[in-house]
Amino acid sequence: MVEQVSLWHQIKEDVQCVFDRDPAARNVFEIITTSPGVQAVQWHRLSHWLWLHNLKWLARFSSTISRWLTGIEIHPAVKIGRRFFIDHGMGVVIGETAEIGDDCTLYHGVTLGGTSWKEGKRHPTLENNVVVGAGAKVLGPICVHEGARIGSNAVVVKDVVAGETVIGVPGRVVKTTLSEDEKQQQKLAQLVGFDAYGTSSETLDPVATAIHGLIEHIHALDKRVETMAETIHQLGGEIPDVSMPELDHCDLESDQTD
Repeated sequence: MVEQVSLWHQIKEDVQCVFDRDPAARNVFEIITTSPGVQAVQWHRLSHWLWLHNLKWLARFSSTISRWLTGIEIHPAVKIGRRFFIDHGMGVVIGETAEIGDDCTLYHGVTLGGTSWKEGKRHPTLENNVVVGAGAKVLGPICVHEGARIGSNAVVVKDVVAGETVIGVPGRVVKTTLSEDEKQQQKLAQLVGFDAYGTSSETLDPVATAIHGLIEHIHALDKRVETMAETIHQLGGEIPDVSMPELDHCDLESDQTD
């Protein structure tokens, strides 16, 4: 899964890929000197080389220094592919037998951990182009297949099929094929600045549950009004033409900070 290239080439790719995934990145010097994710990956390249050359203690000591400096813990035995990016990074933990493919992205607080004390493969495998959101826990010798997405704070203990998005505790696949009613609800949610499908109506968060209920109620009212208007029109009645806001565009803007 991991293509063998020179260490120097890997380092250049690790730095360059930041420009594609972090809009706050401005120049190479700033990335190298201030990005803990990039620094942790470069420390790991060195630690992994030492590990492969049977300098196990030195490899562990090197990875410990990296953890002190960056807040990111990567075991030196971990196999990491090309263009791996850790955004922000604080609190990331990657266990010994984990494997990470090319073009993967992890956010802060992610754990690629084990569920057993037995020797052997006990940590996850991430194939190419996997994204794991902040605070997510991917546990056990499972495989997250190519292009999959793990939502923030999700807990995943089973294999994830290629291209799927998993959210929640325990992790569950988000339905990707929506009915027309669900698409309208999603547009309405986006209009008010709420991601109705980033969380579930079954969530324990009372605020999110209340917003879900309001969105569904408003959508049901819209359908009932449309039906009443059609009936009145069929009976020869006239209804004033009142312009309604479009749901295809969100006029609300939120400030983003890094």
